[in-house]
Amino acid sequence: MIEELLPESVVAVEAHTDDPLWETPLYPAEEALVVRAVAKRRREFAAVRGCARRAMEKLGVPPQAVLSGERGAPLWPDGLVGSMTHCDGYCAAALVRAADLASLGIDAEPHGPLPEGVGDAVFLPAESARLGELALRRPTVHWDRLLFSAKESVYKAWFPLTRKWLDFSEADITLHPDTGGASYGTLRAELLVPGPLVGGRRLQTFEGRWIVRDGVAATSVVVPHASPVPSP
Repeated sequence: MIEELLPESVVAVEAHTDDPLWETPLYPAEEALVVRAVAKRRREFAAVRGCARRAMEKLGVPPQAVLSGERGAPLWPDGLVGSMTHCDGYCAAALVRAADLASLGIDAEPHGPLPEGVGDAVFLPAESARLGELALRRPTVHWDRLLFSAKESVYKAWFPLTRKWLDFSEADITLHPDTGGASYGTLRAELLVPGPLVGGRRLQTFEGRWIVRDGVAATSVVVPHASPVPSP
């Protein structure tokens, strides 16, 4: 599912609860990060790292520990960029060579309504208004959950480029459904603070995709390298 949201250069690996990856053994350094975690958290932590290690193998990189850096961001092997996500019964990792993309972010959420009050705390008024319009057009999609996921993907793509926090209110995200009626489409995030510099150019928008399938709402954001400025 996640791989459908990403360019061909990206290797994505996902696992549901019946996949052996949920029993992935941890490296000692990883084990130390979850030594006090509850069993559910430990299994999700291990499973998503199993996905990441399989993605490394597909890229020809020896599997290795995935530790956490600043603000919990995963630390990838040199030459790779990537993102991970997990929710109840589902996890995924996406990796790509740093030469192919500047950054990427993925997120998956259970496809159900957000808990009461969450949307009021994280959505801009304009976003909330658009959610109402989308709900009228396609009521089977939990648009609030999808928008929350999109904000998570935007942040995951933003942080490696800036090393700064991005508040939910600092990106205005529009979800665009596919005209064919299927539960997938695109997304566009307008950054309301100075965006990251990529190849000497400041980016003020992020683009991505979304999908709803098998009880999961998933989103992705991809940040390409800036195109060279054409000579006069």
